[in-house]
Amino acid sequence: MARLTKKQKEAVAKIEKSKIYSLQEASVLVKEITNTKFDASVDLAIRLGVDPRKANQMVRGVVSLPHGTGKDMKVLALVTPDKAQEATDAGADYVGLEEYLEKIKGGWTDVDVIITMPSVMGKLGPLGRVLGPRGLMPNPKTGTVTMDVAKAVTEVKAGKIDFKVDKTGIVHAAIAKTSFTADKIQENAQELLSTIMKLKPTSSKGIYVKSIFMSSTMSPSIAVDSKVSS
Repeated sequence: MARLTKKQKEAVAKIEKSKIYSLQEASVLVKEITNTKFDASVDLAIRLGVDPRKANQMVRGVVSLPHGTGKDMKVLALVTPDKAQEATDAGADYVGLEEYLEKIKGGWTDVDVIITMPSVMGKLGPLGRVLGPRGLMPNPKTGTVTMDVAKAVTEVKAGKIDFKVDKTGIVHAAIAKTSFTADKIQENAQELLSTIMKLKPTSSKGIYVKSIFMSSTMSPSIAVDSKVSS
């Protein structure tokens, strides 16, 4: 096991091992235990009482964080020429079609979100092996396949994120930066948790939210009271 640095030891010492923190307390503490020289991301890991292998227990959705993510999301709009100006005006970083399809075939994926139109999805099918593992394949359920391209681009730029429970039953999401005030971190976290609660599958029995942990890039995790989501 790697030895902890002095700063890492100090961070760990600030967390009471047996304590379950309120969301408000965790939002304050995560700033105190972060010692990176860059503006670290604040992440939530939410363990759900669902079986992701069953289609009727899959939890997936989108949420518009009230204070954004703090990250400048790079958006690629794969659109036909008649929608290109609309996407550009909305703030898309890359706009086009065939030339970007060729770049993706060659392995280029230097974007955070891809937005496209229903008529273009057929051309993206063969690129599933490139886009799928990176979470970049557009999906109507997350609003990234739409005729209202401008709205989709604007929402992503403003802080709309999509999330999905992984095969171990955990939802991982970056919800803020440590430069945010504690209040903004708390409000963003609450918005995500409230959205996840609304998506509880009817087939899910027992405890739905089993645990919540908050951390920043390279920081130890803080156990958060799972009742904050209800």
